[in-house]
This record gives sequence, structure tokens and C-alpha cells, in this order.
Amino acid sequence: MSKKAQKKEKSAMTVSLYGNLFFVIIELLMAIYTSSQAVLLDAVYDAVEFIMLLPSIFLIPLLYKPSTEKHPFGYLQIESMFVVVKGVTMTAVTVGLIINNIEIMLHGGRSVSFSTVAYFELLAAILGVLVSVYLKNKNKVVNSPLVSMEMRGWQIDSIVSMGMTLAFFLPVVITAKWFAPVIPYLDQIITVVLSLFMIPAPIKAVVTGLRDLFLIPPEEETVDEIKETVEPILYNYGYKKLYYDIVRTGRKLWISVYITFERDEISISRFKVVQNDCIQALAQKYPDFYFELLPDIEFNKER
Repeated sequence: MSKKAQKKEKSAMTVSLYGNLFFVIIELLMAIYTSSQAVLLDAVYDAVEFIMLLPSIFLIPLLYKPSTEKHPFGYLQIESMFVVVKGVTMTAVTVGLIINNIEIMLHGGRSVSFSTVAYFELLAAILGVLVSVYLKNKNKVVNSPLVSMEMRGWQIDSIVSMGMTLAFFLPVVITAKWFAPVIPYLDQIITVVLSLFMIPAPIKAVVTGLRDLFLIPPEEETVDEIKETVEPILYNYGYKKLYYDIVRTGRKLWISVYITFERDEISISRFKVVQNDCIQALAQKYPDFYFELLPDIEFNKER
């Protein structure tokens, strides 16, 4: 199953790779032809995507290697590292483009061929939807964070392209005199607004990736969901004094639950049954995780 999933994941990422390369080329050509900063924003984003995708495709086989004594968490933290690097790069590029466009606006703005850009972005939106649908179908099998991130990227690109289509049709639709002074600044306004719309995604990716790299527990929603899944089962068996140790590396969750016993006795067979019940419940929500149930026999003042 792992080989099949690995093959499907690599196939999905390869499609995204060539899709990004195609968009980088045509967007750069269109940005040069129209002098549009908004199209340049798209081109730069896709170029960063392409550069980051190249090494990640070659590293996919490492993500399927099992954990060992030398690598207790396997190689999954490589995935988190790539998410962080990609997020930082995207954030830096977006901030740079915002500053550049503000400078252009301060120097009187710049008019572009609005209708040409509008039709181009409409085509880009349609192609983006097709790629994101393909990645979504592929990811139903592999459930890969890398593919999920690519899928979200394509979805955002499609929404952005559709918004740009509508915005760049404004000079054609609105012919009133009051709108004429806005036209030289329209391309820059669109670019800045889109940048502000897009920047939360890479920032969130950086925060999530750093949590995983430093083995900090995942976001509160994930921790609460794990507790809500496990606790009813443990309470049903009479285990109520619980302590959780939850970390995430890339796509995998590592869940340890420690039980404090009232009496000095442990039933191994009972432990196995309870642990299997917890694993079955968690498997319905998480595709890749490690779960262990342990007696809390070590005294710790901080608890």
C-alpha cells in the first residue's frame, strides 16, 4: 500500500510541477507584454512554487521510510522543513511586491491592457480549477500534506484569477468620468489587495511547520479532537486520570496517553483491548498516526 500511495503522491506532485512550469512561462510572457504587476505577482508565486516542488518530489520516497533508532520520527520532519521554507519565501515575495506597488502608485501609477489581462486571467482560473480537482481526487488516496498544500495553492490561484478577471473588466464596464483618475492605479490596487488576501496562507504554513519542527503540540483544535475521540473510550473502562503527549511531524501524529492508576496492578490483556479500541476510533479521523497507551509510573511535579 505504501508503494502505491508513494507512486500516486509522486504522480500528483509531478502534475502540479509541470502545471506550475507552464503557468510561470505564460505569466512571465504576459507580465512583460502587458506590464501588469498583478500578473507578475502570479508569475512570481508560481515560480517559487516550482522551485520548491523540484526537491520535494525527489524527497517523497524518504517520507515513506519507517522510523529507526537513529531517526525515531523517520524523515517526516523534512516535510515540515519544506513547508516552513516555502512559507517564508512566499511571505517575503508578497511583502516585496506590496512595497514595489506602493512605490509605483506614489510615482503616478501605470496603465495596462486591462481587457487582455482579464481574458488571460479567466483562462488561468479555469485551468487552475481543473488542476485542483485532479489533485483533490488523487489526495483522497494518499492524504498527503504536500499534495494538500499544492491543492490549496491551486484553489487560491483560481479564486485570485477569477477576482482579477472581474477587476480588470472594470474599465470596460465603468465608463464614467469619475472612474478615469483611478485607472492608472487599478493594476497596483489589485496587486496590493490580492497580496493582502494571499499572505495569511504562507504565514499560517510557517507557524504550523515550526510547531512540527520543534515538536510543539499541534494546534488546539487538533489536540481537542484527539481528546474527544479517546477520552470516552478510556472513561468507559474507568480510566480518568490521563496525561497526553501529542506531537506532529509532517503528515504523522504521535499520540501517547499516560494513565495514572489508583491501585498497584496492570492488566496487559485489558490494556491491549483498550488500546485497540482507541486506535480504531482514531483511524476514522487520521490516516497516519502512532498511538500508545502507557501507565504513568514516573513522578513529575509539573503535572
